[in-house]
Amino acid sequence: MKKTTAIDLDKIIKDFMQLEHKITEMKGGNATLEIQLDETRRLLKLAQNKEKQLTEEKDGLLETVKDLQKTIQQQCDLRVENERLKDAALQMKKENEAQFEESKAQLQMLTAETRALKHQHQRELDDFAKETQRKLELKDTEIKLALEKNECALEEMRKQMREKEKEKQSQIIKLQMEFGAKLARAQSMSVKSQTHRQASCPLPQNIFKRKLQFIQEEKNKEIEALHQRVRELEQQSLHGLIDSRLKKRKI
Repeated sequence: MKKTTAIDLDKIIKDFMQLEHKITEMKGGNATLEIQLDETRRLLKLAQNKEKQLTEEKDGLLETVKDLQKTIQQQCDLRVENERLKDAALQMKKENEAQFEESKAQLQMLTAETRALKHQHQRELDDFAKETQRKLELKDTEIKLALEKNECALEEMRKQMREKEKEKQSQIIKLQMEFGAKLARAQSMSVKSQTHRQASCPLPQNIFKRKLQFIQEEKNKEIEALHQRVRELEQQSLHGLIDSRLKKRKI
């Protein structure tokens, strides 16, 4: 025979009510948790958006920092380059000053040399002028001597011309006298002998005329040659005197 178990309904109801109360509390807690979860999700989304924004800002700041670092590096490089250029400029300035001093010294040396050369050239010019003056005076003396010599030669030629003229006149007079005497003797001869003479040989009158003409021509040639020589000597003397005066004017 089965044993019958007694059931406590009150306890079951009480337990059921407690369970229902707990379920209600759990539902309320779940609702609260749902609200909190939604809020948490909202806050998480906000936080994620904020994180994304901050990440973007961080990336931008990193790029800015990189640009700043690059700029700073460039400025550092520029400063180094500026320092190098300053040093180079200072070195160039020193070198330029040294070159200037050297050029100044060379210029002074060249000025001194130029002054010395100028004085030397002036002395040479003075010596040359003195030597030229001496040579011109010597040449002038030679020209004067040559003129005197030419003058003596001219005088001698004039004297010879006068003597030639006298000699010519004497010969002409002598020939005229001989011609007159022979002409007189010829006229005193007979017509027959004169005719015979004319037929056999030329007349003495014609012979003496030709001889006299020949002598006159020879004397005229000699006199003309003497005149020509006198003119040449006078021309040479005139040219020598003109050259001497021109050289003195140039000096």
